[in-house]
Amino acid sequence: MNYHNITKEDMLNGDGIRVVLWVAGCNHHCKNCQNPITWDENGGLLFDQAAEDELFEALDKPHIDGITFSGGDPLFPNNRSEVFRLIKKCRNLFPEKTIWLYTGYLWEEIKDLDGIEDIDVIAEGEFVEELKDNNLHWVGSSNQRVIKVKESLKGELALVC
Repeated sequence: MNYHNITKEDMLNGDGIRVVLWVAGCNHHCKNCQNPITWDENGGLLFDQAAEDELFEALDKPHIDGITFSGGDPLFPNNRSEVFRLIKKCRNLFPEKTIWLYTGYLWEEIKDLDGIEDIDVIAEGEFVEELKDNNLHWVGSSNQRVIKVKESLKGELALVC
């Protein structure tokens, strides 16, 4: 898996102060995407052991509330195994920190993926330029949803906002 950046103190991509891993690879290609440079799965840098160490060192700070996986698309098929491995490691090392994930896939398409239960919140759906709404919290267009994963896996869809 490749990545573009590790943001160490972010307040725009989830609740609280977060570490964000920006992965490479996306097949949605949304019109006016904010990160088209991340579409190419071969772009950016190889996510190697040094990058993983940097990620977990940044997360291991008391003022950090959690981690967000973004991109690109963390659930781009070629990213899934590595992203879910990292999610599992985050959950095991830092059970008190929250895990958010941004994806262009719909909840209905991903809710049965193995490992999805370790994520706290998923911001889902493709960005749609015609539905852009700057007043929304956490997402950019009104078709996108911010989902509480654990509650939604029990039955009825639970939205953050």
